[in-house]
Amino acid sequence: MNSWHSLHVKLMQKTRDLGLLALRIWAGQEFILAGYTKLSGGVHAPEWFSGLQFPFPLHFLGADLNWVMAGAGEITFGLALLLGFYSRLAAIGLLFITFVAVYTVHFDLGWSGWNQIETDAGLGFKVPLMLALMLFTILTQGSGRYSIGIKEA
Repeated sequence: MNSWHSLHVKLMQKTRDLGLLALRIWAGQEFILAGYTKLSGGVHAPEWFSGLQFPFPLHFLGADLNWVMAGAGEITFGLALLLGFYSRLAAIGLLFITFVAVYTVHFDLGWSGWNQIETDAGLGFKVPLMLALMLFTILTQGSGRYSIGIKEA
C-alpha cells in the first residue's frame, strides 16, 4: 500500500504544472494569432474599428494607434505567456487588452459561443471571458515549472 502512495506522490510531483503549461500554450497561441491577424493587415485600423468608443485614456490615442498597440501587445505578451517568461506580467497585459476588447466590441453583442465564432453572431463576450479566466489562473498561479522565465513564488 505504501508503494502505491509513493508512486502517486511521484506522479503528482512530475505532472503538477502540466495544466498551467496547457493554459499558457492555448491562450498564448490564441493571442499571438489575434495580434498577427491585426498587424498583417497593416498599421491602419479597419473602418469598423475606427468607429469604436474606447475607454479612458485610450480614446485619446486614436483608432490606428490603438489597433497597432493591441496587435503588438497580443503578439508580445502572447509570446511571453507561451514561453513562460514573466507570465504574470504578460497575463496582466493580456487581461487589459481583453478588457478593452470586451468593453469596446464584444459586450454589446451579447453571449455568443464557439459554434458561432466565425460569424457576426459569434463576436460576443463568451470566448474573451474564457480567455480572461485562463489568464486569471496564470496571474494567480504563475507560469509553473515548465517555463523559461524566472521561477515565480
